[in-house]
Amino acid sequence: MADWIPDLKRGGKPLYVEIAETLESDVRLGRLKAGTRLPPQRHLAKRLGIDFTTVSRAYAEARQRGLIDSHVGRGTFVAPPANRSDRIDPDRVGAEDPTMNMPPEPTDPALLAKMREGLDYVGANLISLLRYQSPTGSERDKIAASSWLSMRGMVPKLERIAVTPSAHATMTAIMSLTAEPGDTVLCEAITYPGFRGIAKLLRLNVVGLDMDEAGIVPEALEAAIALHRPKMLYLNPTLQNPTTITMPIARRLAVAEIINEYRLATIEDDAYGFIPPKAPAPLAVSAPDYVWHIGGLAKCIGAGLRLAYTVAPSARDAFALSQALRAVSGMASPISIAMATHWIEDGTADQIRRFIRSESAARQTIAAEILQGFDFASDPHAFNIWLRMPEHSEGRAQLMGRLSRRHLGVIPSDAFTAAGPAQEAVRICLGGSISREDLGSELRFLANALAAEDWFA
Repeated sequence: MADWIPDLKRGGKPLYVEIAETLESDVRLGRLKAGTRLPPQRHLAKRLGIDFTTVSRAYAEARQRGLIDSHVGRGTFVAPPANRSDRIDPDRVGAEDPTMNMPPEPTDPALLAKMREGLDYVGANLISLLRYQSPTGSERDKIAASSWLSMRGMVPKLERIAVTPSAHATMTAIMSLTAEPGDTVLCEAITYPGFRGIAKLLRLNVVGLDMDEAGIVPEALEAAIALHRPKMLYLNPTLQNPTTITMPIARRLAVAEIINEYRLATIEDDAYGFIPPKAPAPLAVSAPDYVWHIGGLAKCIGAGLRLAYTVAPSARDAFALSQALRAVSGMASPISIAMATHWIEDGTADQIRRFIRSESAARQTIAAEILQGFDFASDPHAFNIWLRMPEHSEGRAQLMGRLSRRHLGVIPSDAFTAAGPAQEAVRICLGGSISREDLGSELRFLANALAAEDWFA
């Protein structure tokens, strides 16, 4: 197809990038087949009415992306598919910590192609994205964040929104603003290990609150406030890590009432709130003056972005957070921010979120079938289960030994216990790169290990 002419949109991108992207789209849609001869650069420049150097840069960009091959004396041809994947680094492919509570990874070619378009956008703007920028995102990025947060029923003013470098770094900054060494902070009795680590780093005392099937017990919260005079409360109220509990609306309202009454600064870690189709409204909706809402993107898009959309109680608090973040991390990565904003604007982020939702449900079904008869807590949209050890079994330490070197993320309850003795329980992760088939095999191994005769003391 030596007469191929790209259908350019003139959407504001550099012209050479637009030509390369149009070529990539035509290859992906089958309009250009592998081996197709492309027009000579001077011929294409004349047909498009542009400079030869622009077409030369476009072909160079396409060659860098593995889309074309050039041969002296023969011309330029569409490269075979293998050439477009020869830059895959096996060391990167294997870089995974299966003990982390990761979402399932997309495998659909159409979705992956759309995700890669975000990389093209980042590449076209790379130089500007390598500069120091606002520690909490530009206005455009905050508008994208606001659009994303609206799915949780939140409509905060842009001046209260901060695009921040991961929930973990954001929590560190907020806690450093709110509490001083020796102060007490409250949390669920079984809580996110990252919170415990931050509290230890800041030399804060951690007090865990009694929980039932609906989350923290309001009476326990009031009693702890009277007894310990805490500076802050930390909660993970939707698909709580690791118990998978989602605090229902009535309990949220009761907790929010206490937060408002005592003016208790609260971190609402909403890492999983975007996954369920009908998650209850965040605590920040009922107690906006005291709740720092952190909508992390690690669980609903991907941990590698290291981003969160944070809503501060006020514009003044948002400014204070930006200053604290400068000290903690400088700024969120502009490359990651640009990628997330682009994915939200073109709908890719929502497609990823919906995939994670449906795939998590499928994996929970597999776990329910294989582990039927064992005692565990779960939710159809959680990335994990919370497995309690069988009575009279050897316990979690021995189970960890039996499952060592298996491709199944298992963490004992010790990591999640705020204080005191830990339950005989473990968190079993169902997400990450593991396939459904391999997950089933690993869970069957787990079931056999739990049922083995020599397992019981």
